Amino acid sequence: MVQIKIGCDLTYQVRTQAVFLFQIAAASNDHRRILAEDLNLQPALNVERCQIGTAGNQLQRVVVQPGEFKVSYGATVELTHQTLNSNDVGESQISQTPADVLTYLNPSRYCESDLLSRFAFEEFGHLYPGFSRVQAICNWVFEHLDYTPGSTNASTTAADVLLQRTGVCRDYAHLAITLCRGMGIPARYVAGYALNLQPPDFHGFMEAYLDGGWYLFDPTRLTSIMGLVRIGTGRDAADVSTATITGSVLLTHQAVWANQAGASTDLMDDGTGSSAVSTA
Repeated sequence: MVQIKIGCDLTYQVRTQAVFLFQIAAASNDHRRILAEDLNLQPALNVERCQIGTAGNQLQRVVVQPGEFKVSYGATVELTHQTLNSNDVGESQISQTPADVLTYLNPSRYCESDLLSRFAFEEFGHLYPGFSRVQAICNWVFEHLDYTPGSTNASTTAADVLLQRTGVCRDYAHLAITLCRGMGIPARYVAGYALNLQPPDFHGFMEAYLDGGWYLFDPTRLTSIMGLVRIGTGRDAADVSTATITGSVLLTHQAVWANQAGASTDLMDDGTGSSAVSTA
């Protein structure tokens, strides 16, 4: 069990009336308990809180008039990790996979698993099925991509990343997800906060559905798996955008943080997969 303080400050210059759909609040379930939470808007406006999608993502809808608009979110989240020996976690049979998980086998906007399935089988088809095969995919992505801020944009897909061999966290996650799906392993994108991430920012990582449950992976190895705090999950980053905006708006400032709170807990994790970890 570990407690992490998370938050963000966002400032926008709103030029015309705009509708903001934010996904910045931490998700909660039996493994992720929100101990304290605060959302402040300047100017003070009505916030509509919505639960969307089968994954239960939380979305905040705000209508904003022209002028400067500031958003400040903060929370303390207690994570209770489910941890197993990775050697004991196998792959699920598609014939027995729950219906709501099957959608994470399909190609999506940024994850063209239909295009890369042959490549996936050639690279990973000979490996033993289970957690270790997903970890091998994440290891391959880590070893073959260069982490280069600014090297990709909102239209970059997993196939693009495979060709150019560079990207940022969302690109690492998209490529690993795509290769998993190409192997017949359900995988989904997770947007969230990452403990002590440098430079501080929102973080993109992934989960694979194995042996009847969702397990966390981060191909970037930029932080401990134990220090990942979920905002939401989706087929890819398009489903869990930090802010979807209708109107003429300019982001002028962004600050993001995630720091350990409470008593010190050993969160050392090198991302190589000695343990299978879940907070799903």
